[in-house]
Amino acid sequence: MRKTIFFLGFVLLFWVASAGAAEKEMKVGFIYVSPIGDAGWSYAHDQGRLALEAMPGVKTTYVEAVPEGADSERVMLNMARKGYDMIFATSFGYMDSMLKVAKQFPKTVFMHCSGFKRAANMGTYFGRMYQARYLSGLVAGSMTRSKILGYVAAFPIPEVIRGINAFALGAQAVNPDVQVRVVWTKTWYDPATEKEAAKSLLDVGADVITQHQDSPSAQEAAEERGAYSVGYNSDMSKFAPKAHLTAPIWNWGPLYKKLVQEVREGIWKSQALWPGLDEGVVGLAPFGPMVPEKVRVMVLAKKKAISAGKAMVFSGPIEDQKGKVRIAAGTTASDGELLGMTWFVKGVIGTNGLNN
Repeated sequence: MRKTIFFLGFVLLFWVASAGAAEKEMKVGFIYVSPIGDAGWSYAHDQGRLALEAMPGVKTTYVEAVPEGADSERVMLNMARKGYDMIFATSFGYMDSMLKVAKQFPKTVFMHCSGFKRAANMGTYFGRMYQARYLSGLVAGSMTRSKILGYVAAFPIPEVIRGINAFALGAQAVNPDVQVRVVWTKTWYDPATEKEAAKSLLDVGADVITQHQDSPSAQEAAEERGAYSVGYNSDMSKFAPKAHLTAPIWNWGPLYKKLVQEVREGIWKSQALWPGLDEGVVGLAPFGPMVPEKVRVMVLAKKKAISAGKAMVFSGPIEDQKGKVRIAAGTTASDGELLGMTWFVKGVIGTNGLNN
């Protein structure tokens, strides 16, 4: 009898130990280029991180407002040395630093947002935000009276240029004579600079302001002048309720949960992920009350078509600023062409900053 009790006790202890090992806590780190209170890019990523916190056995942490360059490398090194299982770097300028650190810690999984360099233990991810940008352009083009749309843009990189072009194409689809005027701020998050850039666009007649920036300052500038606005990253309507038409927004939670689960199950592999409207990673914020019903119906129908693969944003013929055909009639831009896009479509006013 004693032997039986001893054996059962041993089995119970073994089972508990095994269960504990199977449920080993997974440590996941995030690095943000701006404060999570920016209401924009970093805020949206942090909402995704919070979705991970709800998963059993997952512990997350983050470091915010980390400059691109040497500072980001230091933060990544610190996380890797502390045994983090997975590290997400959420800004384009973190790419080279992450690649360098990834080579030093082959057992850690690294994921870089919006870049193009990968390694065996480092993947890349982004979303087809240009699809949602196109939809927001449909709204802006329907609401403008001056036919001048202002775009406050961060840096002249393909990600930003692609978004400007998609927005312009959407606006032109409903208002062929519309112009999209671009001002570069050369910053991801600088509320004062973003607001001044928006004001300069309002000064030249723009009556709808949109942005590729992290703060709602451009939205606030539009409301102060009685103009309309289109936000970015998250629903920014509370910052400019009388101006805010809609916004292309991110929903990172499902993708982050999927990636963490893949690492847990040992099936993760390095690849370039680029999900879109169909997977819910990108979307459109609710319409403001000033957007007419007929515009809402038209935009939602186009959203459904794009999600189903029945409509493409970059289908030819599409000309650049100089009238050169960049995407021929009957063709659609490849992912490679989209990821390397450095030219502006016809109707965009401004330089691309790259001398192309």
